[in-house]
Parts: sequence; C-alpha cells; structure tokens
Amino acid sequence: MDQSHFVWHIGERPEGCLHRPRRCLLKGCERLFWPRHPRSHYCSEECRHAARHWQRWRGSQRYRATENGKQQRREQSKRYRERVRERQAASADGDSPCEGQRIASEHEDFSGWPCDRPGCYKLFALPHEHSCKRFCSVACRLALRRVLDREARYRARRRRRRCERVTKRARPPDSS
Repeated sequence: MDQSHFVWHIGERPEGCLHRPRRCLLKGCERLFWPRHPRSHYCSEECRHAARHWQRWRGSQRYRATENGKQQRREQSKRYRERVRERQAASADGDSPCEGQRIASEHEDFSGWPCDRPGCYKLFALPHEHSCKRFCSVACRLALRRVLDREARYRARRRRRRCERVTKRARPPDSS
C-alpha cells in the first residue's frame, strides 16, 4: 500500500522510528506525527503543556463540584466581595472620578462535568447522579478509545515477548 500521503503531511520517518504515524490526542490539534515512543500521545511539547494545563483545569472543576470545593468557593467569593466593598469605601473618600460600569458579558455555565479528553473544555450535564458518561461527544470518546486500544495492544505484545523469553530460559538443556 502506498503511504506517500503520510510523508506529504508529516514529513519523512525519523531515523530509528519503528512506529506508525498517529494523531495527536489533544482536542483541536489532532495532527499526524511520528511517535518517538510507543506510548506517545502528543505531537509536540506545546501540546504536552496544553494537556497538563487541561489536567489542572479538570481537577479544579471536579474539586469545585464536591461539597468541600463549593464551600471553599463560597468563602473565596465572600472575601472578594469584602475587598470590593473596602475599595469602594476608600474610593468614595477620595475625589477621584468614577469609572463607568463594565458591560455585562455572557456568563458561562459552570454547572456540569468536564469531558475526559485532553484539551476538551466542554462541560456536559450528567443524565443522572450515577451516570458513567465521561465524554461530551462521540468524537472525544472515540479519540481516547483509539489511544487506549493501541496501548492495550502494546502491553499485550510486551507480555507475550516477556513470557517467551522466560520460557526459553527456563527450559532445561536437551540431554538426549
């Protein structure tokens, strides 16, 4: 089969690369790249950093969904409102001109559960409390499934090779 279309998109295969080209897992990137390691998920350092940023965002979203997280957020908002009141009182004492009110922006809906695909910042509503839904769309689910299936095949190959090596070593020499 002719694979010249891969070369046009992602360049020649790097020396020592034994793996097939694959798509970057980060949502929004999804470029083809030559992996340097069998378990490589991202095409570049920027995508890896973006995935780390997404992991921190998802962690904070999940924490804020807990009762303790909601309590912390209420206390944080309370402290902020107190600081705003203090600033307003301090500016009322001075003769500085008042600034106009900022135009109200569209408020994002923060009620929801974050998607499990790296780089996907969509929040979705769970159908019920004990739902197993983890992705905002079928495309996100399939992208992560593709990676997990590939890693499972990689682990199975390594296990088979390890077992073959152990059985070769464990056999006693033929004395006939």
